Amino acid sequence: MTAFERVRLPAFGGAAAWLNTEPLGPPELRGKAVLVDFWTLTCINWLRTVPYVRAWSQAYRDDGLIVIGVHTPEFTFERDVDRVRQAVAARRIDYPVAIDNDYAVWRAFDNHYWPALYFVDDAGVVRDEHFGEGRYDRSEQVIQRMLGVRRELVSPLVEGRGVEAEADWQQLRSPETYLGYARGENFASAGGIAYDERRDYDVPADLRPNHWALAGPWTAERENVLLDAAGGSIACRFHARDAHLVMSPGDGGPIPFRVLVDGAPPGDSHGGDVDANGEGLLQQGRLYQLLRERGTVGERSLRITFGAPGARAYAFTFG
Repeated sequence: MTAFERVRLPAFGGAAAWLNTEPLGPPELRGKAVLVDFWTLTCINWLRTVPYVRAWSQAYRDDGLIVIGVHTPEFTFERDVDRVRQAVAARRIDYPVAIDNDYAVWRAFDNHYWPALYFVDDAGVVRDEHFGEGRYDRSEQVIQRMLGVRRELVSPLVEGRGVEAEADWQQLRSPETYLGYARGENFASAGGIAYDERRDYDVPADLRPNHWALAGPWTAERENVLLDAAGGSIACRFHARDAHLVMSPGDGGPIPFRVLVDGAPPGDSHGGDVDANGEGLLQQGRLYQLLRERGTVGERSLRITFGAPGARAYAFTFG
């Protein structure tokens, strides 16, 4: 028996609110097999797992499985319950979601990751756990063992679309890159980043792979960089099929933006949040898909320019 098999299902009493259900606790969960999924709405790794969790919830709910999503925010703007509610609708999540703004449920599970899955049997014992993407067939087999059923797996039939599509792992050579100074790295504008003060920046002519830079007046904050005037831009050099940027308009918006790839509009390789000319609109805080390469994947330079001040950018992610 492993260490986690001796752990009992923690209570959800620390949840600030619930979506899709009345509050759930020991009386409601007693004698039930439970799958707990920790997520945050801007996490690309979670977005690529949600088609599987959604499929498991639908395939096994009549067998007694209860899926509970626990939304624990990574960025401050993700604490907005209405924004989480919008993400739940966009991702077609119909199972219960606990709002964990104070990290109470996170701490009760001693969790450290997004996404994280905890598999709890009908005796309330955590029988398995998995962090990150992948291992879908094995996870579904764990569900079947907890429920005492055995039939063809649904996981091989799952196909994510849009931002939910599986990454092109063979071509993915760029890591998640945070822009706020608390976790930011690989910043390439001359003079480095200035903490909590407005500064004018320039993009270097020889931006190196997996580095990023700013152009125009920006204020670097702990979680993000904030644009102080229209016309400012962010550039990065990456190697991946997909490029995303977590952004928010703050209290303003909508903010128009334009994406160029290697100095030209993306054309057929535009992401789901921009058109072929690279035009997009920043209307709410979330992850925006800027590029999905439909040709040969290689090292590319991306530049996103904003038509109004107030844009906040948090992290590049790739797929």
